[in-house]
Amino acid sequence: MRVAEVMLWGKRIGAVSISDESPYVYFKYDEAFLNSGIQLSPIMMPLSSEIFQFKNLPLKTFRGLPGLLSDSLPDKYGNQIINAWLESQNRSIDSFNIIERLCYVGKRGMGALEYVPNKQGGFNQVDEIEIAHLIKLSNDILNHKEGIEAKEADELKDILKVGTSAGGARAKAIIAYNETTGIIKSGQIDAGSGFTYWLLKLDGVNQQEETSFTRLEYAYYLMATDAKINMSESRLLEKDGLYHFMTKRFDRIVNSNGLMEKIHMQTLGAIAHVDYDEPGLMSYERVTDIMYMMGIRLSENKQFFRRMVFNVMARNQDDHVKNISFLMDKNGKWTLSPAYDITYAYNPEGKWTSRHQMTINNKDYDFTIDDLLKCGKHMKIKPEESMIIINEVLSSIKKWAFFSEQAHVTPALSKFVESQFVLIK
Repeated sequence: MRVAEVMLWGKRIGAVSISDESPYVYFKYDEAFLNSGIQLSPIMMPLSSEIFQFKNLPLKTFRGLPGLLSDSLPDKYGNQIINAWLESQNRSIDSFNIIERLCYVGKRGMGALEYVPNKQGGFNQVDEIEIAHLIKLSNDILNHKEGIEAKEADELKDILKVGTSAGGARAKAIIAYNETTGIIKSGQIDAGSGFTYWLLKLDGVNQQEETSFTRLEYAYYLMATDAKINMSESRLLEKDGLYHFMTKRFDRIVNSNGLMEKIHMQTLGAIAHVDYDEPGLMSYERVTDIMYMMGIRLSENKQFFRRMVFNVMARNQDDHVKNISFLMDKNGKWTLSPAYDITYAYNPEGKWTSRHQMTINNKDYDFTIDDLLKCGKHMKIKPEESMIIINEVLSSIKKWAFFSEQAHVTPALSKFVESQFVLIK
């Protein structure tokens, strides 16, 4: 497959193609869409009749795609599932080109972009899902258990339906959840009346790892929302002694008619063409410059500053450019998305989280109150307003013991995490 159509809200907005000569795709907006005035990628791909190709983007991160489209692809966990499916079909990974991967995503990607022709087969059914079965399949795939290629096609479809769209390295599922009945279905397409749409991070996958990360993330959610950080509703779903973290999707809403609607979403990395695998390429200050270029209200800078202060104090050092996103409505208006992936992420010996991924005042660690205030000034926030935010975040972080207990974090882990906090005053 060499060509695919790109769709948004039922209308064709462009086409993507690839040649044998280059791994970098071509993208062109439809002439009809050019008249809409809607900027899907306002900085790197503003509406134009030109053919876009970005040979300067690293293949490992962008896979030959422009940022606008690369956000549709799954990350590590989703790719492992796709690779297992390819093995079950006796296909090599190299035989599945990037256009086919987009068409495999089809209507199931994060955000609102869709790809035609749709190669999803039976993956769009909305059957009921058993979490225990997903955990077993995830373990088999992640541990490269022998015989995974021999699994029944229907069995692999169970996890292909829910596990290949979301980003990140850990096992997760895109679900539709019925609050009244407790029924869980695939959340990739409209599941019908009574369902809302969630991202479920699975506990109990890869038993070689500490299994408390879902509870830790929930404790951070409680602490962050107490600090007035805007986040989607999140919960712990307890089943069979395991605690799964579920957070409501902000790229899906249920309208007044009870139908699911998609919201166009782009990560910071996609909007600005920045490689998340290269720490230090982006600064918190530059993010607000980009927000200004996107027409996002200056008042949202305070919310972003609040998140920055929280990340510093609570040791969320995995603050890379795919962990910040923006949402666009059908009128083309952009906003900062709710915060997500807010959790403890610090490893003094680690490649990625020994320091922050983004800089503050040209530094990536050992921040002072002066660094925060200088950053706030760049964001057009008055020093006295910055200090109010800093003190509010500090007050919430000092309640960590309460939040960790609410989330069933073990006392030993709770005390360890608390000992790593950076309480800047």
